[in-house]
Amino acid sequence: MDPTSVELSGDLLERCYREQYGALVRLAAYLADREHAEEVVQDAFVHVFGRVRRVRPDRVDAYLRRAVVNSARSHLRRRQVRRRDVAPDASAVAPSAETAALANVGHDAVLDRVAHLPQRQREVLLLRFVADCSEQQIADALGISTGSVKTHASRGLAALDDLREEDR
Repeated sequence: MDPTSVELSGDLLERCYREQYGALVRLAAYLADREHAEEVVQDAFVHVFGRVRRVRPDRVDAYLRRAVVNSARSHLRRRQVRRRDVAPDASAVAPSAETAALANVGHDAVLDRVAHLPQRQREVLLLRFVADCSEQQIADALGISTGSVKTHASRGLAALDDLREEDR
């Protein structure tokens, strides 16, 4: 193993972590959930930097975003399977109304509406407005064309407008 490539990998990891970690955690919180956002991002970093030799240095940021999106999807799938496979416990106590109300404090109405969008539209809008990605960066992160990014963004924004109108 060439020592300079290991050093470069470490430098690259450190730079990406320092520059991207916070934004990626915010993105993961919107894509998956706040409780597991850091875990999702850490899984993505482990995945990317286990393959750092195969990733071009100029593409690492896009590769990381894509890994976060995929890791969030995997997290949601695992959570769905766990919920489906676990039988409800009759002896379990439901949380109080106050607990549920406090858990929802601070949720922005827009984010609640975004959660109801189809997955691809939600991903495109979050990458665009939360992660501040360009259309090309979104396309790279999701493995779709820039035309598809534009279509999903347009449809997602139109759906949000429709939901807003329904609320009035």
